[in-house]
Amino acid sequence: ALYVPDVDELKDKDGKPISLLNKNFDREKIEAKWFGEDSAEEDGYSRRGVVVIDDILSPEALARIRQLLLESTVFYQTKMPLKFGGYAGAYIDDGLHARILLALAFELNKALPEIMANHPLKYLWAYKYDSEYTGISTHADQAAVNVNIWLTPDDAVLDDKGGLVVFTAKPPLDSDFASFNTDTERALKEIIEPTGFANVTVPFRLNRAVMFDS
Repeated sequence: ALYVPDVDELKDKDGKPISLLNKNFDREKIEAKWFGEDSAEEDGYSRRGVVVIDDILSPEALARIRQLLLESTVFYQTKMPLKFGGYAGAYIDDGLHARILLALAFELNKALPEIMANHPLKYLWAYKYDSEYTGISTHADQAAVNVNIWLTPDDAVLDDKGGLVVFTAKPPLDSDFASFNTDTERALKEIIEPTGFANVTVPFRLNRAVMFDS
């Protein structure tokens, strides 16, 4: 049966929207890291085009979005483990369009004007992974700015395998997105291997966002 909990945007007593971003969200530091400015504060992960933002959501927003995704029955797509890594997916064009998620996307766009300029929301998804499988396989997304946010509590991670590997190599501008995602071995051989598999590996952490050019 279809079920989506009634999780609305955060509002004050007068009905005005409250920010979903953490009060410590620092636009200037984030944009300095994204553009690789000399003044950028070093965090061990971020570099030009790859930024890690810890505690991105306010506690209230984190709780509401977790409730929404835990209770919603809109995870219709199943990715088989042998080919894709083993997970279930929900998408904006198939049920995942709660107002709080759209509000977050729009707020992020407004909060980071230098990064998000001319990059409106194109797609939105959420994944639930099976702990017995490997997670999502190597792939590319069609996004100038890709934002991933982890919502699972830290104590659910029983080993140090959780996280995200962002390969820093870029495909040719005239490359075909579909063919490279279908033939990942070719992408690894032609694009990633020549760089020595250069990457930024970001460990999992609750309420951590990884923003990158994918």
